[in-house]
Amino acid sequence: MKYDVIIIGSGPGGYVAAIRAARLGMRAVIVEREEVGGVCLNRGCIPTKSLLKSAQVLEYARRGQEFGVNAGEVTADFRAIVERAREVAGKMSRGVQFLLDKNGVTVVNGHGRLTAGRAVEVTTGGGEKVLLEAPRVILATGARSRELPGLAIDGKRVIGYREALKLERLPGSMIVVGSGAIGSELAFFYRAMGTRVTLVEYLPAVLPLEDEEVSRVVARSFKKAGIEVMVNAAVEGSEATVEGTRAFVRDKKGAIVMREADVLLCAAGISANVEDLGLDAAGVLVEKGRVPVDDRYRTNVDGVYAIGDLIPGPALAHVASAEAICCVEYMAGLEPGGVDYSSIPACTYVTPEVASVGLSEARAIAGGYATRVGKFPLSASGKASASGAAEGFVKLVFNAADDTLLGAHLVGLNATEMIGELVVAKRLGARAGDIIKSVHPHPTISEAIAEAAAAALGEAIHV
Repeated sequence: MKYDVIIIGSGPGGYVAAIRAARLGMRAVIVEREEVGGVCLNRGCIPTKSLLKSAQVLEYARRGQEFGVNAGEVTADFRAIVERAREVAGKMSRGVQFLLDKNGVTVVNGHGRLTAGRAVEVTTGGGEKVLLEAPRVILATGARSRELPGLAIDGKRVIGYREALKLERLPGSMIVVGSGAIGSELAFFYRAMGTRVTLVEYLPAVLPLEDEEVSRVVARSFKKAGIEVMVNAAVEGSEATVEGTRAFVRDKKGAIVMREADVLLCAAGISANVEDLGLDAAGVLVEKGRVPVDDRYRTNVDGVYAIGDLIPGPALAHVASAEAICCVEYMAGLEPGGVDYSSIPACTYVTPEVASVGLSEARAIAGGYATRVGKFPLSASGKASASGAAEGFVKLVFNAADDTLLGAHLVGLNATEMIGELVVAKRLGARAGDIIKSVHPHPTISEAIAEAAAAALGEAIHV
């Protein structure tokens, strides 16, 4: 079977690449060994957000009296919540399949491997071998939970994020290793469901890639919710017990302490899916577990491209989609200009939500910038108070030399929905004055953005 481009993997990188290629007149085929939509849609981003929405609804229901609403006793149906997440993911997967069909993209179910001749051999579920040929191949195979020494994932006592999204019963206790976005979101969800959670982070703060002030707000929120937070700590190993697992944690004082739980969730990073792809046979280079590419996503082998979690850079769904479009447009002879990696938003959907783009205050200073920082607390926002969610702030970091936006850091209600404005502002080189003069609607949480910009220039009205 001959095509113009073969894409291995149908996640947010792969299916976007296929659709864009088809719309540019290429005959595209996707090779997918599991569900269309990949990890993000089926076992990551989408089902996780569904679970977190259920946790948010539960929290609002529990707080009903604060809003003058008396709903009686509120309980969570864990099985129904997990089933809803699966239904949402299934609906979205069917939507992606519809788009692929609509755009004439062929999907071949099976495991794809590059051959020495740069064709792709697909082994179907029934063991049949199918050979696909095209002048270009895009590798978009994504990543999986990284296994730590002494914490081999067995799917029962020690699990990854995939198992965490489909547990048959609510665990009474859980140890979460790693407080990045995945670890923090799942720790928050399970605590909201009633699970006793211990969150272990190797670095000095939860959400360690975020601005230090943001991390402190989230840590306080976690502790208030009843999550035991252990930073500057490392799980040295674990062993099975009769009812679950026992972890040995080196705490910040260097002492080994023991924590027992029904299950241990390993959420300390990811490993790219580079195995069993025929990379050696095709001569594709792998460095430090990733596939290096140039600025057009070309590997060292002519005609073989790679995007998404497979290559160095931010392992985020929206990055994979942006890379997919650029990659295919370069193939078609267009000049899309590349992905602006300095303006990539990051979002964590705990409560309060976290969102950021660009440099933190500490990184800006370390990079040699003289900074001008403006911060507006949501406690001064009428909409936040009316919503019963006055925790958090908007923090903007500007270059003192010309007042251009270097970074934005939000923690609070609707943070993940507001960050888009600041991504555009940063990418277009907006100055503090541009943001101030852009009239924001009242009453909204987004007013905090203009107020934070005004605070950087000493012009804030409401603080």
